[in-house]
Amino acid sequence: MGVVQRLDELLATADAELAAGYPGERPGRQPVHTVYVPADRYDAHVVPSYGAAALWLLDEHAPAFDALVGDPDVVARVRAKLTTEPVEDLRVDFEDGYVGRSDVEEDEDVVLAARALAESQQARMAAPFGGIRIKCFEAATRRRSIRTLTAFLSAFREHDGDLDGWVVTLPKVTRVEQVEAMVETCARLEQGLGLAEGELRFEIQVETPQSIIGADGTAPIARMVHAGGERLTGLHFGTYDYSASCGIAAEYQALDHAATDHAKLVMQAAAAGTGVRLSDGSTNILPVGGEREVVAAWENHLRLVRRSLERGFYQGWDLHPGQLPTRFAATYAFYRDALPSALERLAAYTQQTMGGIADEPATARALASYVLRGVQSGAVDEAEVEAGAGLGSDRLTQLTTR
Repeated sequence: MGVVQRLDELLATADAELAAGYPGERPGRQPVHTVYVPADRYDAHVVPSYGAAALWLLDEHAPAFDALVGDPDVVARVRAKLTTEPVEDLRVDFEDGYVGRSDVEEDEDVVLAARALAESQQARMAAPFGGIRIKCFEAATRRRSIRTLTAFLSAFREHDGDLDGWVVTLPKVTRVEQVEAMVETCARLEQGLGLAEGELRFEIQVETPQSIIGADGTAPIARMVHAGGERLTGLHFGTYDYSASCGIAAEYQALDHAATDHAKLVMQAAAAGTGVRLSDGSTNILPVGGEREVVAAWENHLRLVRRSLERGFYQGWDLHPGQLPTRFAATYAFYRDALPSALERLAAYTQQTMGGIADEPATARALASYVLRGVQSGAVDEAEVEAGAGLGSDRLTQLTTR
């Protein structure tokens, strides 16, 4: 037996496990944010009303916003986005944002929210991505969590809701077994409701230190990612629950605290190469009040969104319509700032010409992913990419998966 043949034999299992566990980047568009709306405040007109409220606030403080962004093209793109697609991903929230409701009230709100979401889809007013956040699988809330999920799906299906691009958010995960239980729950619900196998998907909210470092010193989040299998689409960070669980005083709980940065670095390493996407958390400093308060909140949000993007978290949470202008402004500026350099380097790589930087295949993948995300977000026009690098979206997608 030759050496290579022997190596193939020895490494066959490892090769198969590597291919299955680390398939690479998930294809398709990733939303740039997720907006959380408490279930008792959700109706079919939430998305257009959020866009209108965001535009109103922007108009009220237009000179200040223009000065803050400093780029008329980005401002124009933000205004267009708020008019056409102000929310990319929306969660109807039955967890922390939904408090003080009885079981009877939650049962009623489940049906009303499911019907409203289906109606918004049919009227083409819904966000392109969506879902619900249920309560966690701890013993105290487990029964209520399943009851809400089952009832919502039943009512949603009854009103011809579309599950494409739809996920369930599982919060406060502390154990791998909870992820395994969610996988089984999805399979059972599919069977019971007549859904296609694999149609139900979910994301994990990383809100507890126990998901980052286990009692045995390992990183449970890495096992959670693989326990979720193809059903698991994302890891969403919960800023304030995580910070509070670490004993950080409320005044200092923030997206850029060292403790939260550590957790997100572990999440990032655990998800790398698996196709599970990352989302940063939220800031609770809202743009409300007078111009000084609004602009200060905008400055903070703009800085934090840009910081997340630079660290490879391409999605985050938004809690208020007034955060939408800065979400899109920061996102568009991020993708436009390095666009000329990225296109030049991609052109040199694909055309095999010698530029000022000799990029390797892994860097070319990162460059292509950056540009493709820019196109998908609306920050970059396909015509710009074609003119600058001679590449269309299909070719960019190919480069991200090589």
